[in-house]
Amino acid sequence: MGPRGHSVGEVAALAAISVRTLHYYDAIGLLIPSERSGGGHRLYSEGDLATLQQILFFKELGFGLQAIGRIVNDPAFDRREALVLQRRMLEDRSLQVKKLIGAVDRAIEGIEKGIVVDEKDMFEVFGDFDPSKYEEEARGRWGGTQAYAESAKRTAKYGKAEWQAIKVESDRLNEGLVDLLDSGVSPDDPRAMDLVEEHRQMISRRFYPCSVEMHVGLGEMYVADSRFAGNYDGLRPGLARYVCSAIKANAARNGV
Repeated sequence: MGPRGHSVGEVAALAAISVRTLHYYDAIGLLIPSERSGGGHRLYSEGDLATLQQILFFKELGFGLQAIGRIVNDPAFDRREALVLQRRMLEDRSLQVKKLIGAVDRAIEGIEKGIVVDEKDMFEVFGDFDPSKYEEEARGRWGGTQAYAESAKRTAKYGKAEWQAIKVESDRLNEGLVDLLDSGVSPDDPRAMDLVEEHRQMISRRFYPCSVEMHVGLGEMYVADSRFAGNYDGLRPGLARYVCSAIKANAARNGV
């Protein structure tokens, strides 16, 4: 470390990322180095390195760069609280990975020893998430739409791994919204809008192209339909209304 900070090359080597990535983080305002050398080169302070660590932790946990920027650049950001949250999320992920490894080991043992594994035990590791639960209703409501056709086409190829990944992603978003609701954060706060925007993008990526207008319609359904409202409010009373309001705020932010 030099007397005034780390060079971009040193930071790239320390964090095992590319210099180009650091330049990009600087360009988008995610991580702007605190200092410059006499020749105008970027120099990163110890505080910058701590921020970079946070960025990489959140990125590893699946957060988008825009959402990370909102978090780490918030004046109220508390690094210790963030680390506690990250540890809890990593523990949850670790527990699920251990369960999956155990299921794989049992499947291998069953093949090697000729043991017939109970059908229920085969899928117990995936919890009670049932992607076909509302299939008939979805077909009745939206069966003639292009969105339903696209969703049916994509999901027909999904196996347990894909559905589990969707569940993990959905759980992460819901947990983030619950935390904001519990903290008294307004649904039109950028943090809430960023999370519901991630939700919209997940729908587009996993199921069908979901426009901002369509997302508003979904948000209204989350409140109007008692089953959807029950799913959200079962996590935290008032969450369905909170999600709907955040979706509408995000739509307004996007000029809709």
